[in-house]
Amino acid sequence: MTTNKMTISLVNAGKRFNREWIFRKLSYQFNSNTAYAITGPNGSGKSTLLQCIAASSALNEGSIELTLNNNESAIAVLPENYYQQLAICAPYLELIEEMTTLEFLQFHQQFKPLLNQISIPEIIQIIGLEKATNKQIRHFSSGMKQRLKLAQAIFTDTPILLLDEPCTNLDKEGYALYHQLINTYCNNKLLVICSNDEAEIDFCSKRINIVAFK
Repeated sequence: MTTNKMTISLVNAGKRFNREWIFRKLSYQFNSNTAYAITGPNGSGKSTLLQCIAASSALNEGSIELTLNNNESAIAVLPENYYQQLAICAPYLELIEEMTTLEFLQFHQQFKPLLNQISIPEIIQIIGLEKATNKQIRHFSSGMKQRLKLAQAIFTDTPILLLDEPCTNLDKEGYALYHQLINTYCNNKLLVICSNDEAEIDFCSKRINIVAFK
């Protein structure tokens, strides 16, 4: 995984749908090696903010910048290949249900590299789906699908990880797996999590309540 330091900066950012502002005048910096939680009531715009950070939804005002810092320079831009710098897991992102677990991860790997020290069969074993390696995703339970979504995001070799309600449909064992994955594979990432579930964000050192930017 790349170890270059980076910062995502929101500068006077605002997003609206029709005439309703979801958030406004939001200036904030997200830094590498830090876990952030975006909190707020249901429907307050947490997911919308995460989509703006991912640049999959455009801001209506303000700007978003990615600063890459290395020993030689610091460049503030949002590059065309920004999407290659991040991985995301969210309830509204669908899996390809005609594929098996193995086929899906192999397909995903063609677009974004996975952590090179872990093979796909090892990933499948870590998330407890080894018995479903060659099973079509359409036959999965909701919890199995969530495990695979988390694996796709967490094991992608990107410096930025965005998670929206990451324990959706997970049982007690699934929550334990989630924390194991975060503790083992995400220490060097810039991590942003949308949730009101303290069990999903208890390790986040920074909190952003979106209500403060209404």
